[in-house]
Formats: sequence, structure tokens, C-alpha cells
Amino acid sequence: MGSATDSAAPSLRGGASARGRRIVAALAVTQTIGYGVLYYAFSVFLAPMSGALKAGSTQVAAALTLAVLTMALCAPLVGRRLDAHGGRVLMTAGSVLGTLAVLAWSQVTSLAQLYVVFVAVGVASAMVLYEPAFAVIVAWFDGQERQRAGALLALTIVAGFASTIFLPLTGLLVDRHGWRTALVILATTYGVTAVPLHALVLRRPRAATGSGVSTIAGPMAAASGDPARRAALVKAAVRARPFWLLTAAFTAHSGAVAVIAVLLVTYLIHLGHSPVFAATIAGLLGVLSVTGRLVTTGLRRRWAAAPVAAAVFALQGAGALVLPLIGRSTAGAVGCVLLFGIGFGVGTITLPHLLAERYGTAAYASLSGRIAMFSVADKAAAPLGAVALAQAVGYGWVMGAVAAACGLAAFALLAYHRL
Repeated sequence: MGSATDSAAPSLRGGASARGRRIVAALAVTQTIGYGVLYYAFSVFLAPMSGALKAGSTQVAAALTLAVLTMALCAPLVGRRLDAHGGRVLMTAGSVLGTLAVLAWSQVTSLAQLYVVFVAVGVASAMVLYEPAFAVIVAWFDGQERQRAGALLALTIVAGFASTIFLPLTGLLVDRHGWRTALVILATTYGVTAVPLHALVLRRPRAATGSGVSTIAGPMAAASGDPARRAALVKAAVRARPFWLLTAAFTAHSGAVAVIAVLLVTYLIHLGHSPVFAATIAGLLGVLSVTGRLVTTGLRRRWAAAPVAAAVFALQGAGALVLPLIGRSTAGAVGCVLLFGIGFGVGTITLPHLLAERYGTAAYASLSGRIAMFSVADKAAAPLGAVALAQAVGYGWVMGAVAAACGLAAFALLAYHRL
């Protein structure tokens, strides 16, 4: 690395700088609580809300789908804002909005009000969850590939336990205080934690170097403060095949993961397993996602990230494909869940690496936001399509579709790697 790059980047001694470590630690906390409150807790509130609002569970669940779709629509705009101004103000405002939205959620008395609130939840989620957090880390550790990988890994490992923490915690709060008071407690917890951490800890690096760029990015990637050059970089990227191969890979994989996350327990019960066994095995996915991230990060020291992720996606596809064949046995079900679960969080940690590796950091958030528009939308739509497919032709076809999506993701990453 040249001396100019070294002087422009944040000072890194013995790993990450002190400020960098504080940023990673703050984001690890806010991502864990943010995902717990804004996303995972919803499933616990589904039944009591349905009763209170006198609505079917499908009607109530549509609110979360609306939030995820709103998040997808907001992703490109949020990405451009992050590239231009950094994450401090945006993520602080998003955490304020998220707090107010959850407080408003606690007061809804109709489906219409619930849907309006969850549009706000979707906007807040786009401003505070993984995509902006990754953008902050990628920008801060510009030119420091190993430190950036370690920071992203640390963040996703901690946040990967959001469901493990907040599902039982939310259940306990609902049981003791009722769902409305539980939401007030969760909103307050999120607000008093995320707002000050985002406002006081997040900073932009003193200068963006745009190092680690490809021939596509070229010298334009060094101009993070020049909107015209950043726009030119985005325009050049989206006109070329590699960007769309990444989009296809991570959109297909996001949909496959979402389908398994939503339908795995139901399908295991359909195969003849007890609800307790099904829920216990499905609970392994969170732990396996952490394991998969650790394994793939280690493998990237010897092999390129794209083929490593492609191999993991292919294993996931194999697990989904054979689940209808061997999943009626305990060993078969466990084996298939292990195969699929090992890649459950791999896409999350691989995409930031590939984007920064090829395009640099100057337009990272803009490009990430464009991919998120597709991948997050698929995350919302794929489970609905899978339910319809299961009702029409059976769960075996759903698993076949999941396997095909994983295969498509693997093929797209291999094609990307060859370019």
C-alpha cells in the first residue's frame, strides 16, 4: 500500500483503530437491538395483535411484508445519501423514527393504522439495519481489507444472535405486561440505546481513499467527495455484467433463505416431526449462520470470496433438494438443516466484500442499495410465493424451487468470478 493511501486512511495500529473499534462495537449493539425490535419481535406479537385487532393472522402478517417492501424501495435513496454524507445523521434519524414507529405500533387499533406504522418501520429499517451499517464500516476501513473483513464478521456474529435474544425476551414481556406495554418497553430500549450510539460514536473517516478498486471503478473510486464522479462510477457499474451477476446471485439467495426461514418449521411438521423437534432444529439456523460466516471468512484467506460462497450456496441447494427424500428421519432432517444452515448468513458477509473489492468504497452504499432493492424485495415476496406453491403442488416443489435458487446463485457467482 502506498504512503499516500496510508496517510489518508484512518490510523490503524495492531488491527483496527480505537475509533474504528468503537464504531464496530456501537453498530454491533444497535444492529442486535434493531433487528430484535424492528423485525424479529413481530412474530411474537402476531397472535395477540390478531385478537386485539379482530383480524386474521395473514392480514396482520402482511404488515411486516409491507415494511420489508418499503425497505427495499428506500434502499437506493439511502445508499446515495450514505455515500454523500456518511451514516451518522442518517442512522441517528432512522433510530429516532424507528423508536417513534414502535411506540405508534403499540397504540394501533385497526389494520389501516398498523399498515401505516409499518411503512414507517420499513423506512426506519432501511436507514438503520445492515446495509447502512455495512456502508459505515466499509468506508471507515477503506484500504484495510483484513480489518474490514474482521469488523464485518464481528458485527454479523453479534447481530446474528438478535433472534436468540429477542424472541424469548419479547415473549416474556408479552406474558407479563401485555403486547402494547411490551412494545413500549422495546421502543424505549431501542431509543435510549441506538439514538445516542449513532449520534455520538459514528464518524466518517478523515478521507476516503477508494483503494482496492477494479478496472471498472478506476480513478473515479477515489473521488468519494465528488458527486458527479460517484454518479459516473455507479452508471458504469450498472451497465456492466458483473454488477448484474452479483444482483442475480444475492437476490436468488436472499429469496431461498427467506423461504426456509419462514417455512422450515411447517415443512418439518408436515414430514411427520413433532412441533418441538421442528422448532428446535430450525433454531439451529441462527447458530449455523455464525458458524458459516466464520468458516467462509477463514477460507477467503486461501481462495477468492466468490467461489467460496458459490460452493456454500451449492451445498445449501443440495440440502434443500434432498430434504423431501430423507427428511422424514431424524438424522435426515438434521443433516439437511445443517447443510442449508451453514450458508444462512454467508450472503450477508460476502456481498460487502465483493462490492468493495471490485468497485472500491466511493460508491459502495449506492451500489449496495441498488442490489438491496432487488434482494430485499425478493426476501419479502418469496415466502408468499412459496406458500402459494405449496398449497398448489406441495412442499416438495417448494424445496425444489429453493434448490434451484441456490444453484442459480452459485452459478452467477462463478460467472462473476471469471470476469
